[in-house]
Amino acid sequence: MYNLPSQPPKNNQAKHKAHPLVKIVNNYIMEQQFEAVLTGSDTPVNGIVTQKSNGIYEFSALDESLQLTIARNEHGHWERIAGSEPYFSGWVDELAEQIQTTI
Repeated sequence: MYNLPSQPPKNNQAKHKAHPLVKIVNNYIMEQQFEAVLTGSDTPVNGIVTQKSNGIYEFSALDESLQLTIARNEHGHWERIAGSEPYFSGWVDELAEQIQTTI
């Protein structure tokens, strides 16, 4: 979690040189993103994972063929909470592994 000031800095006092995959809005880090690859039926599916609030992660394929949103359930296990159809159940574990090695 990030420690953010209660008020944004005045007169651009804070300058951020963000990684290209970190979204900065009004000097606050809003979303963190990283590249990921899921195993498709024919070819790998390349995409971007965006970390949303409350431990929710959203994978979006670069070619817009797939969207998958996962989060941990009350038992700490990763599960699919939204996404496009059809999808492979193994994608949840595959994406969770990439999240854990990235964060």
